[in-house]
Amino acid sequence: MIVVFKQTASDTDVDQVCEKIRSLGCNPLVMRTAEQITIHVEEIPGPEAGESLKRLRSMGSIDQLIMLAKPYERIAAKHSSRTVDVDGVVFGGNAVVLVAGPCTVESEEQLFAAAECVAASGASVLRGGAYKPSTSPYSFHGLGVAALEMLQEAGKRFGLKVVTEVMDPRKVELVAQHAHILQVGARNMQNYDLLREMGRSGMPVLLKRGMNARIEEWLLAAEYVATSGSERIILCERGIRTFETATRNTLDLSSVPVVKGLCSLPVIVDPSHATGRRDLVSAMCKAALAAGADGLMIEVHPNPEDALKDGAQSLPTEEFESLVPELKKVAEAVGRRIVAPVTAA
Repeated sequence: MIVVFKQTASDTDVDQVCEKIRSLGCNPLVMRTAEQITIHVEEIPGPEAGESLKRLRSMGSIDQLIMLAKPYERIAAKHSSRTVDVDGVVFGGNAVVLVAGPCTVESEEQLFAAAECVAASGASVLRGGAYKPSTSPYSFHGLGVAALEMLQEAGKRFGLKVVTEVMDPRKVELVAQHAHILQVGARNMQNYDLLREMGRSGMPVLLKRGMNARIEEWLLAAEYVATSGSERIILCERGIRTFETATRNTLDLSSVPVVKGLCSLPVIVDPSHATGRRDLVSAMCKAALAAGADGLMIEVHPNPEDALKDGAQSLPTEEFESLVPELKKVAEAVGRRIVAPVTAA
């Protein structure tokens, strides 16, 4: 960090600022020229000290602060790239993980048909919503505990790990009893109480990017989870809201290499929610793999035309079956491989 003083700053002002910096465990290096006085602060001991240093802005003698360090210390790229092991399914490294299933659990018949298809085709993780956030209060909001029980049973039967969204901090423990990965949806990316509770659980967390979130805000949300106790975090790019209306969101595939340069966490892509269009999912899956994604999250439904939620963006089971061999070719072309699903117990 660099502290830049106003032209009117006195030696007493500089001494006061240096004293505050030292009180935070930092070493101030004063630099004087004919035009300007600055203080360089290196080796900030932690994010708490970094936040306290920002309060120097309130001192009348200071013109500006220039922050050089990244504000997400726990997940920063200075750490070696992490893999997240979910009972044998590893996100990150050389592998590509397929996460697939319906947007929402509607019935046992619907879920089991989707789970059987995605497991046989090469997915390792079953997705499905038990609790669904909806813009309209009149939309379908999920089956709750009954859906959690169905997801758990489907996962066991077809050898799939289960990921499902948690919307309420009070339900983290309940969902953790049925799922292998806890999902933070786009609308809850900055629900800090939920993020903290997720971290305290110690469970793997799949953190979706908020539709209006900048990359730094997304990574700071991950930092909330990490500082609360769990660094087993998988980031998920699912598109951002722009002025474009041809797709549901704008899929920011550039975020994949950008984020990988900034932090040490695996990154997957959800082209279903990003585009909102079934006919675009295949192309965006391939593009995501080429951009370096560590996995794909794809909506699959046995009868999309009858889906209670997001049928227009869900692949029919037969389309998912034909897509996976194409994805394997793309993965191999960029030096990756799609991991085989875990054998059913």
